[in-house]
Amino acid sequence: MRLAEKRLKVCEKGHPFYKSTDCPSCPTCDQENKPSSGFLSKLSSPARNALVHAGIDTLEKLSMYTEKDILKLHGIGPASLPIMRSSLKEEGLSFK
Repeated sequence: MRLAEKRLKVCEKGHPFYKSTDCPSCPTCDQENKPSSGFLSKLSSPARNALVHAGIDTLEKLSMYTEKDILKLHGIGPASLPIMRSSLKEEGLSFK
């Protein structure tokens, strides 16, 4: 299996970065936009971006989905689920 070559990209703000996929997410912008608190601050950038892109930016909105639904989002992996479960539980919520 051949690994994809990383290509130089530049985001809207002019930050250069390398990616081997078509994902437009800029690591510098992701770090600048990382929330300082809340459940989204506990997630990796890909997971956080996937949820925000899907309009899921609160625990109440997250609780309207099943774990299976969330795992279908590009950027969400199984390692993110325990963080989300724990955050939901702290607020008395759970996945659908």
